[in-house]
Formats: sequence, structure tokens, C-alpha cells
Amino acid sequence: MSCPRVRFAPSPTGELHVGNARTALFNWLFARRHGGQVVLRIEDTDPDRSSPLYEAHLLLDLQWLGLNWDEGPYRQSERLPLYRHYLDSLIEKGLVYPCYCTEEELEAERKSLLRRGLTPRYGGRCRSLTAEERGIREAEGRLPAWRFKVPPGPIRFHDIMRGDMQFLGESIGDFIIVRRNGTPAYNFACVIDDHLMNITHVIRGEDHLTNTASQMLLYQALNFEPPLFAHHALILGQDRTKLSKRHGDVTVAEFRRRGILPQALINYLALLGSSLEGKGEVSSLDELVGRFSLERVGRGGAVFDEGKLIWLNTLYLRREPVENIIPHLRAIMEENQVRGERVEEIFLLVRENISTLRDVLTYLKAFNDETFELTLEAKKLLTENKSKEIIRAAIEGLKDMPDQGGDIFSQVYKLLMEKTGLGGKDILMPLRAALTGKKAGPELDKVFSFLGKKRVLDRLQKAIILS
Repeated sequence: MSCPRVRFAPSPTGELHVGNARTALFNWLFARRHGGQVVLRIEDTDPDRSSPLYEAHLLLDLQWLGLNWDEGPYRQSERLPLYRHYLDSLIEKGLVYPCYCTEEELEAERKSLLRRGLTPRYGGRCRSLTAEERGIREAEGRLPAWRFKVPPGPIRFHDIMRGDMQFLGESIGDFIIVRRNGTPAYNFACVIDDHLMNITHVIRGEDHLTNTASQMLLYQALNFEPPLFAHHALILGQDRTKLSKRHGDVTVAEFRRRGILPQALINYLALLGSSLEGKGEVSSLDELVGRFSLERVGRGGAVFDEGKLIWLNTLYLRREPVENIIPHLRAIMEENQVRGERVEEIFLLVRENISTLRDVLTYLKAFNDETFELTLEAKKLLTENKSKEIIRAAIEGLKDMPDQGGDIFSQVYKLLMEKTGLGGKDILMPLRAALTGKKAGPELDKVFSFLGKKRVLDRLQKAIILS
């Protein structure tokens, strides 16, 4: 395959949804697999919904995921004269017409079609207006949108993933290509930009299939060679409907805030509904590039399983080199205004006991701040007589014991077994609760070693007071 050019073209109307991130990933993997280029285009022609702040968030999310681009970002809002040029061309050819219908009129038509069980589409009210009728509407102060004249009959195109596709022009209806405010509608701007940017492959979600039918008409009308198309299946919620806001906050930014690593999210999105698995559970971007093909991306919708994502994140937290994790941990700390020393040391201490980077925050507080909070479970445990007996015996034993780093714990544990006749979790859980504020957590020999004898004694004595 000669050097392909793909594009990712988000609208800056909100934070990057994981479904759109998956589309960006598929485009990126395809381009890198075939030595191609990725073009980033910002589709910001809707001034009421687009925001520079959201654009900045989109760029940040893509960079955080490791999905770099080769050209752009191009902004459609900076290319308006181009779209006007091609609109004039279609006007000269008689392939478009001005539409003066108000939003109220269009909504009434839509509701009427729905009541009759018909698919909403424009009925062509303004298609045959005379010059005089147009003049009357303009005298009323109506600004026209421009609609493309959709011819009757089949619209055919080939999809790399789905084979030959066909839509009927009658089912689409005349669609708007330029809004009343002069900004281009999605299908019109998309066709022009894909052509001028020499895009060879359009890889996007299956919810764009009807858009592709409309775009094929525009390619023909403008005498453009269309790119190749591939429409992948969508991500579904647990109810098997398209994953959306009503399923919760499923944006890249939210998962970053919750302490999911970018490597884990990328790995999960790549494997979701595809057959890109390698020999192990985790794969690097380079490994995914080597295995990627559109044929290995499933045609059926895949259900988003947050539990599986967290499980995968847990694996990355345990296996990824610490130098790749600490920058993300420090970003989470800064966002949550958590300070602490010996950050890397604490992470290594608890990495086997966490599922997200946010889990580290409570340990950072526990190991750096002597006023750390105890969980309700830990508090309840420390009020039990058996726990009090363990803590008191540990205090007495520690007082006369030399500080020997990691050896302290084994000596304390042996002493407690002899004095109380207890063992296992009956000893470990009260000690862990007193020292970390949690019933479960890192191995106690490491905790003793990290804190040292003096801090261990201080915490045990405070636990007696609290209980």
C-alpha cells in the first residue's frame, strides 16, 4: 500500500469520548502500520457549541494517549472562503437551492412524519420556489440555508469492512450543505477538506454510514475522487445501546482523573471488539501497530466493560517501568492537591495493592502525614479487644527492640505469636490498620521498614488512644 493519509476530525464541543478516542486510535494504528500520515482537523464550524477550551482539551487528551499527528491541527473555522468557493460552484451547476424554512416549520414537518411512522427527512418545500417566491421570503427577513438536490435512485459505495453498501436517495432527502449563518454543514466541509487534504482512507464509526451516502453525492457533484471508506462498529453500554453520557462520564479526561494509565486505556480500546490480542495480556503501541489491520476489527458492537479496563490498569501498574508511571502519578497528585515525599518509594511499596493511581493518594497521605485518616473498617477493627491486646503487646515489645530496619517486623510478629497465641491475619490486620489506616494493603515488613521504629511506635500508641 502506498503512503496512506488518514484524518481524525473531532468537534470541540466537549471532552473526548472514549468512542472517538477509539476511532482516533484505529486511524493512528492504520497509518503507522502502513507508513502513512495522520492529519488532525478540528471541525469547529458550529459557533454555538464549539469552544477553544474544548479544543485544548482534545489536543491534551490525544497527546496523553500518545496519539501524535503529522499535520495540523487544521481548523474549519479558518477555511470558510474555501467552502464558499465550492458552494458557488454548485450554485452555478444548479445542484443546490436556497431553503427559507424556519426551525419551527422544519420541526412541525419532522413531527408529522414521525406520527405517520415515517423516517424524518426534508420534503423539498423550497426546492421549486420561483424567484418571486424567494423574494417574498427574503423581504420577510428570512436568511436562506443551502440544500443539495438529492437525485432519486441508489447511492452505492464500497466499505472496506462491510463490503458493498447501498442507500436510496429518496430515503435521505435534500440535505443542508451551508447553514443560514454561512457556515458549512458537516457533510459539505468534510468532503472538501478530505479532498484538499488528500485523505486516502476515511476510518470512522458506523453511525456515519448515511453521511457517507450523502458525501458520495457531493464527491460526484464536485468531480472529486472519493477516498476509501471503513466504518467500524460502535462501543455499546451495558444495555447494548450506543455508549453515551447517559451511561456515565466515559471521557478520556475522566478516566485520566480517576487514575487510569494511558497505556491501559489504549490497550483496552484497541482490544475492545477486535482480535488484536498478542501472547500476553498487555501490549505496547508498537506491538499493536504490528498486529493492526482493519480486517481484525470486529463488525459487531462491543460492550464497554469498566471492570475489564480497571483489571488491565492493575496489570500495567504492576508491570510498567516505574519511570513511565511516576509522571502520571505526580499529575494526579497536583490535580488533587496532594503533597508528599518519597513518592516513588511509596508507589513501589503499594503497587501490588492498587488498581488506579488515585488509590496511591491515600497511601501518600498515610505514609507522609501522621494525622492520616482511618477507614471505617479500620476504626471498627481497632476497637475490638483482641486488636487492643495485639497493639499493646507490640508497643511493649518494640520499646526495648533495636531499630534494625526490615528485621523489626519479623521480631515483633514472633513476639506477638508467643504472647497472644494468635497468628496470621489476627495479628496482621490490627497492625496494618494502625500503621496505614486500612485493613488491607502492602506487606507489613515493608511498612515497618519504610516507617522505621520511631514512627511505628508513634502510630501504634495513637491507635490505642483512638480505640
